[in-house]
Amino acid sequence: MASGPSPSPVSIAVQFVLAGIVWGSSFLFIAIALTGMTPAQVAGGRLLFGALALGAIVAIRRERLPHDRRVWGHLCVLAVTFCAVPFLLFAWAEQHVSSGLASIFNATTPIMTAIMAWAVFRVEGLKPGQLVGIAVGILGVVVIIAPGAVTDVGNSTVAQLALLGATACYGFSLAYVRRFLSDTGLSGIALAFGYIGPAAALMLLLSPLILSEPMHLTPAVVGSIVTLGMLGTGLAYIWNQNVLRAWGPTRASTVTYITPVVGVALGVLVLGERISWNEPVGAAVVFVGILLVQQRLRMPRRASV
Repeated sequence: MASGPSPSPVSIAVQFVLAGIVWGSSFLFIAIALTGMTPAQVAGGRLLFGALALGAIVAIRRERLPHDRRVWGHLCVLAVTFCAVPFLLFAWAEQHVSSGLASIFNATTPIMTAIMAWAVFRVEGLKPGQLVGIAVGILGVVVIIAPGAVTDVGNSTVAQLALLGATACYGFSLAYVRRFLSDTGLSGIALAFGYIGPAAALMLLLSPLILSEPMHLTPAVVGSIVTLGMLGTGLAYIWNQNVLRAWGPTRASTVTYITPVVGVALGVLVLGERISWNEPVGAAVVFVGILLVQQRLRMPRRASV
């Protein structure tokens, strides 16, 4: 249970929508930041500003931080799997694919979460219809990747696989939180700071390597990395933790219904990106798979003889 009064259902729903909008915008900010920074610098910058924002909120609200070494150990695992690795993978991949496509791949997170929660951590069960949903979601991913892979197995295909690796990290981490950190008594703010802070510290330790390449800090690049950090890696993670505690990992991961719509729209409107036919078609198939996994769409029952 979280410390203090539990958020109302309306508050949780609002936080869910806000997190989806902010994270959908994050792919645009990553693309802009990459015009003046390396992928590692983008990942490190967003973690630094995210940790600063969360640290300030923790200090102002006097949030209770964990004292148990076991809890800190779990938080350090999340620092790697929920922050450092997927942030690096997303930033690297967006050098080779559009921000809109990256946001579409982010929509596979609920399927990854269901697989991890069921097969790895055993915190949720899956019915036959949900297993069908996972298979349908995988088919949707194949539709997205296959045309480019057939014509040229190059950086674009590798980047798309890297995006899947990032969402697998998210799925693992959401299930990990449910398995090991659901009963800490920490607030969403303290929990988010507990893994984003160590992730930022890790990137600072690596700064001699990260800062070996020069940065070109235009106002657009600086604005993007600050916004990406303080909103996308700060406030949105607090909202996500509150939703995760209230709804569970699989339902919380459906925030990725929102992110591709926002991400694709901003990519087209702001960056002038174009989408290929297979991307929205594959995304639609993935969404059908998610609906089956979430049991919002059910397989028809066989008529009794």
